[in-house]
Amino acid sequence: MKTPATPPKNQQTTEQDFSPGNLVVETGRFFLGAPYREGTLEGPGREKLIVNLQAFDCTTFVETVLALVRCASSGKLSTQEFRRNLRRIRYRRGKIDGYASRLHYFTDWLADNQKKKTLTDVSRDLGGERRQKEIHFMTTRRERYAALKNQTQAGKMRRTERRLSRSPFYVIGKERVSRIQDDIQPGDLIAFTTNQEGLDVAHVGLAVRERGRLRLLHASRREGAVVVSRETLSDYLRRRGNFTGILVARVL
Repeated sequence: MKTPATPPKNQQTTEQDFSPGNLVVETGRFFLGAPYREGTLEGPGREKLIVNLQAFDCTTFVETVLALVRCASSGKLSTQEFRRNLRRIRYRRGKIDGYASRLHYFTDWLADNQKKKTLTDVSRDLGGERRQKEIHFMTTRRERYAALKNQTQAGKMRRTERRLSRSPFYVIGKERVSRIQDDIQPGDLIAFTTNQEGLDVAHVGLAVRERGRLRLLHASRREGAVVVSRETLSDYLRRRGNFTGILVARVL
């Protein structure tokens, strides 16, 4: 049997361009310019899967991109498959069971999606340091969340917060990010930890490289749209005093 010939150089480049990370980036770029909008998942009545491809907050942008990438990777490009993937990513164990089953806190979202083999947390491998934090942001601000007027859902959310408060996570501190940025790959999820009381993560986006510089593709409240940051990732992090570091996760 003959040894297969080496693919032409242009074919090798094409295959490399469709690596999982680059597929994440190109899918995310499709939404550049889409408006930023908060609260798109906060509706009246029972918890249900909400699909919005017109406007995003930082988390729904990332979830939408990952759900589309899973469709493309499986070759199942249908509305039904997209909804199935989105539900799997957004809810604990992929099941909708009331408001508290949605993965509201990012460290919870990350741990659950790692169990589901959607992605892997590489923060520790990149030099992240072990942290633990009291989580209570939502239940101490129940007036902001209509669904938490329901005592059952509020109780479930408190139990989730207590569990998260006992669960360590690994943070790459601000001062270290510039030293490890070459190890961050296009399409990696970048989550920004915060010094805000009771909260683990304040923002999330996708790593991209433009002209060799590491930047952030994200739904930006400040810009009012899905954009690529003008600043490098290190500068973006350094200039925001409430951010303490980053978590990095890689799509599988």
